[in-house]
Amino acid sequence: MIKNPMINIRVFLQDHLTSFRMILLSFVFLILTGAVLLCLPFASKGGEGVPFLNALFTSTSAACVTGLVVYDTATKWTLFGKIVIIVLIQIGGLGVVTAAMAIFTLTGKKIGLLPRIAIQDAVSAPQIGSILTFMKFLIAGTFCIEAVGALCLLPFFVGRFGLPMGLGYAVFHSVSAFCNAGFDLMGVQEPFSSLTSCPADISVNLTIMLLIILGGAGFLTWNDVLQQKRHIRKLRLQTKIILASTALLILLPFLYFFFIEFRSFSGTERLMLSLFQSVTPRTAGFNTFDYGKMSESGWLITILLMMIGGAPGSTAGGMKVTTMAVLFVSAKAYLRRKHEVDCFRRRIDTDVIHNAIALLTLYMGLLLAGTMIVANIEGLPVMVSMFECASALGTVGLTTGITTSLSAVSRILLICFMFFGRIGGLTLGYALASTVRKNTGRLPAENVSVG
Repeated sequence: MIKNPMINIRVFLQDHLTSFRMILLSFVFLILTGAVLLCLPFASKGGEGVPFLNALFTSTSAACVTGLVVYDTATKWTLFGKIVIIVLIQIGGLGVVTAAMAIFTLTGKKIGLLPRIAIQDAVSAPQIGSILTFMKFLIAGTFCIEAVGALCLLPFFVGRFGLPMGLGYAVFHSVSAFCNAGFDLMGVQEPFSSLTSCPADISVNLTIMLLIILGGAGFLTWNDVLQQKRHIRKLRLQTKIILASTALLILLPFLYFFFIEFRSFSGTERLMLSLFQSVTPRTAGFNTFDYGKMSESGWLITILLMMIGGAPGSTAGGMKVTTMAVLFVSAKAYLRRKHEVDCFRRRIDTDVIHNAIALLTLYMGLLLAGTMIVANIEGLPVMVSMFECASALGTVGLTTGITTSLSAVSRILLICFMFFGRIGGLTLGYALASTVRKNTGRLPAENVSVG
């Protein structure tokens, strides 16, 4: 008896395709599709095409909203190539599953339970009941914010490049900034220059920074703020942690950059440089200052910010601000010998603390391993190698200028880091795990001295 192969495939997917695997596979499909399109002869200038590894690197960087590039975006890619890159950024920023489900909704198709769960996991939503309503809010909010951002950037780009080109540049940079991607088209003035030509332009700096912050905080945060309005006490614990952590992670680095790193500058330029370099590492990739000229202490501050990243369910990468906040309050509670960990008068569950510790261990282990590999293969200083690896892991896109000179092995490593950073350590772990093991008993306990 011949069995229907489509039925077998459907049964296999039902048994093995979890929501986390759906997220992972969707990003793999997006990256490979983007790489193939960028390999086409008419995607790059010169008409000869680019090597697949370089196309894969660019596609991964765009889909994972990182910003590391081996070619200058403005001068290497044709209009078609630039459109492919910005589409990859937009889909990657929203989340492949979310974008696909939005298309299904617009076409009137029904969305099953598994895709709804996948969307919930992708955006870190607390409940599945109103996930489609939230998804519509996310899509509409994204396009509205990007449109406003483009309008704010329009005078600057039109003034430099004229109306048609300036309009396209304003849209490209608005989408790239909100999605925390860091891709830019300013290479027409100077290759790989990012926004270093306008370090004191208040309108450009503030617009880009606000787009980065809005995208990095996540729509769950802004949805909660809009619902509660002025009732701060009614905000969810996660929202309070994100807002408080974001404010601190902007203020403290700003003070360092203002009083130490950029003390040789003055006036508006010093203020804008300090503020921009405090915002962009989490995790945008634009820069108004050449990081190759920054001190090693400045690199270290930036590496820490890149590894922390933005909020869960946002366009940003990294370990997430909530992870570091949970670790901080946990350490504080244990030092005070408190039996429970609390924050904003709410108890934090032990599983959350365990997840935070696992993420920190995983990210730090990968960062150190990647740093040693790149430093040894390329013969580069440890700090330079660590900066590049942290930028890939945090899906940031900042660089000291070594990306284009890296060997194939180092580029493949960075591709893996960018993918890991965008998917997230827990999502990747859950996707690769075959089953969830349930504890039916407990092993004997024994004391271990630490510290």
